[in-house]
Amino acid sequence: MSRTAADKLLCEIFKSPRKDEMYLYVDKRHGLVDVPEALLEGFGEPQSLMTLILTPDKRLARAKAADVMASIDEKGYYLQMPPGKEAYLLDLYRTPTESRY
Repeated sequence: MSRTAADKLLCEIFKSPRKDEMYLYVDKRHGLVDVPEALLEGFGEPQSLMTLILTPDKRLARAKAADVMASIDEKGYYLQMPPGKEAYLLDLYRTPTESRY
């Protein structure tokens, strides 16, 4: 069912127990029925985090609400991946440090 720009979506957000900062957004009315089994296997047992009303102009931390709504409309879900690690932080982690003690 296609929505217009003025529509709202009651969205449930689940967090992954396996991967920090990975979230799955679904239409609350349908739950997880449209999410592929393979995705759920990698995601782990979804843990309900919150329910909110999405509108195309709603501010989200790392995604555009309109994109989330479009993905849920097309695929039945929106998967938010963890943010990429900054390259310099990875380099700091890999570089051995000299102990002064």
